[in-house]
Amino acid sequence: MNNKFRFGALALAISLFCSTTIKAEVKLPAFFSNGMVIQQQTNASFWGTSTPDKKLTIVTSWNKKKYTVDVDGTGKWKIALATPTAGGPYSITFNDGKQTTLQDVLVGEVWLCSGQSNMEMPMKGYKNQPVDNSNMDILKSANSQIRLFTVGHNSVIDVQSDVKGDWKAATPESVREFSATAYYYGRLLQQLLNVPVGLICSSWGGSCVEAWMDKEMLKGFPEIKIPKSPEDIVEKNRTPTTLYQGMIAPLVGYTIKGAIWYQGESNYDRYQSYTDLFSTMINLWRARWNQGNFPFYFCQIAPYDYSIITPAGKEVINSAYLREAQSKVEWKVENTGMAVLLDAGLKEGIHPRKKQIAGERLALQALVKTYKVNGVTADGPVYKEMAVQNDTVVLSFDRTQMWVAAPKGDLQNFKVAGADKKFYPAKAWIVRSKVYVKSDEVKKPVAVRYAFENYVDGDLYGTEGLPVSSFRTDNW
Repeated sequence: MNNKFRFGALALAISLFCSTTIKAEVKLPAFFSNGMVIQQQTNASFWGTSTPDKKLTIVTSWNKKKYTVDVDGTGKWKIALATPTAGGPYSITFNDGKQTTLQDVLVGEVWLCSGQSNMEMPMKGYKNQPVDNSNMDILKSANSQIRLFTVGHNSVIDVQSDVKGDWKAATPESVREFSATAYYYGRLLQQLLNVPVGLICSSWGGSCVEAWMDKEMLKGFPEIKIPKSPEDIVEKNRTPTTLYQGMIAPLVGYTIKGAIWYQGESNYDRYQSYTDLFSTMINLWRARWNQGNFPFYFCQIAPYDYSIITPAGKEVINSAYLREAQSKVEWKVENTGMAVLLDAGLKEGIHPRKKQIAGERLALQALVKTYKVNGVTADGPVYKEMAVQNDTVVLSFDRTQMWVAAPKGDLQNFKVAGADKKFYPAKAWIVRSKVYVKSDEVKKPVAVRYAFENYVDGDLYGTEGLPVSSFRTDNW
């Protein structure tokens, strides 16, 4: 073998060795990075890639514990790291011969925040569509104990292994671009719990619930067409399965405390299937995460005049039916709760300005039901039953330890119908824990509806200040 050939062979060997070394470097998904928040007091999952068929060592700075994990033949590995009580910042070091260290890692409470535009709507608002008081709240938002991660849009046919995004501490610059509903939710949690809070927001405006579900979840809904190729993705935010594949599946396994959700506007015209679709989604997200029935809290869509977006000549669909479908979910699926927004809508805007109300009512759900804060309530009263006394209907409610109230004055949103099924505006008044309803047009009432319209300003509350959802006593 001549020297020239030997030199060439040596150079090739060195090149291959260097290439292999570079490929062997520990690689982690985007959400395992500097500035992240890990769920406290649990076994938090981590995964990534490294040198195939080797061992990877991991050291956590909070307890100096050394872990060893086998890397499989494809270079993949996964491990659970025991986490302490809330605190930090800490570091996590990964070593496969070349060291990778995550810095500024906090341990606290982690929540997944998902849905459509009213979850995605940033603190800065949309153009011509403000968020109430956002500028001052942004100004005062700097807080290193709140960390934000926004998942980049991705609508795809196949399951993805990673997302686009990075962790950012709460500052005016980062909060301005982050989900307003999620930020107000996290801000109140952080204030009350006094621990680090991590918020992962994976949302897309205009998305339907089917887009956030996979094929398995949709098996029971044969009317929904599953895309088979990228060409089938006609609407990126409304094609079944595609947002799950690109924006949820990569996150599955990231140890969380629970999830919050604000979606439904894009399903208002298919309200008949929403209860089952949404319930199925919740249950199968939980199954995918394999964390048991983690808390899942959601917003009921706010009132809006849907006639504005209804094409001329088409029937205006009453979104109160969708609100009703949503309200059934909290009774059907355990460890869920609904934030009622009947008093926080916008007649001529599908993106209400009152995002602090939305976020903080979701936070009430978590604080009372998950974190067991005593002395406050998370839910307003709910309709229970009706009785007829001559020409007057008497309505009873559950969750009324402090009875009901009408802080805005006279109740304006009740209607009554007789056997002809025609509803007329009614007078309504409160006596202790009950509401009495009567209309001079209906001598023999058989049904009552409250705020069962597209746009209303809810005026019936629990005494604690939380609104009653729209409801009906009939099933017409």
